[in-house]
Amino acid sequence: MASEGRQYTISELASSLELSASTIRYYEEKGLISPARTPGNQRVYTAKDRARLKLILRGKRFGCSLEEIAEIIGLASTEVNEVGQIEMSLAYAERKIEEVRERKRELDLMEKDIRAMKEALELRLLELKR
Repeated sequence: MASEGRQYTISELASSLELSASTIRYYEEKGLISPARTPGNQRVYTAKDRARLKLILRGKRFGCSLEEIAEIIGLASTEVNEVGQIEMSLAYAERKIEEVRERKRELDLMEKDIRAMKEALELRLLELKR
């Protein structure tokens, strides 16, 4: 891929991903990305950093916390191979699916209770109107 050797400044990266520079710095502070530094101490981001940021944003869209995202993609300081990353992502997906199923069960019960209450109220209203 031609863009693999590409480097980005924080403003270029922020603009291309529609993020603020402070958000990118925050993700760095949390250990999710680890940009290189120039001799003048300016951050330099690689295609790998950009890809990690895209994964972070995808995780946020799916409702993941930063801690969950870090678990899935690994911290920037640790090398997680693709197999390990996929296995962690699959395990996380299974947990999330189970959470969604549980919420659906709870919502179904809530709907049933509300319908029963509504029916009782409608009956009582009819009695009162007679």
